[in-house]
Amino acid sequence: MSRLHSEHHLVSRIGWLRAAVLGANDGIVSTASLIMGVATASAGPSQILVAGVAGLVAGAMSMAAGEYVSVSSQADTEEADLARERIELETQPEAEYEELIEIYVKRGLTDELARQVAIQLTANDALDAHSHDELGIVEHMAARPVEAALTSAVTFAVGPHCPCSWSYFRPPRC
Repeated sequence: MSRLHSEHHLVSRIGWLRAAVLGANDGIVSTASLIMGVATASAGPSQILVAGVAGLVAGAMSMAAGEYVSVSSQADTEEADLARERIELETQPEAEYEELIEIYVKRGLTDELARQVAIQLTANDALDAHSHDELGIVEHMAARPVEAALTSAVTFAVGPHCPCSWSYFRPPRC
């Protein structure tokens, strides 16, 4: 029997959404600050425009590089933990099995039910069971460095031009 599940949870977007919010916010603040600083120095319109474009391009590249390095280190850590888990599953499967049981008992299952769950989940894919329940690594939240870098760069560049961001520069309406 197949069940359809029509809910669409937002957590699957968390990787790029975090990068988008950081990129847009930084783009708004740093680009506006640069333009205001150059304008304050009594520069002409063409100098202000050049400074704004240069700041936008440099900032987008900087955000992309920083996001890529940051998320790559997360991906490297996840992969190292998965490699360690693979070795532990090969060399000490019984200890790993008991570890899963303990995790499920701590989450509220009885010892017997925890054993049944551990048996079923490890029979299908032991590494997946351990990566999810022991390490907390799930597919929709896995680190994606390129996605984060591109999202951060684009939102840095687009953020200052989005009408919804202009409210930063307007006094609140009472």
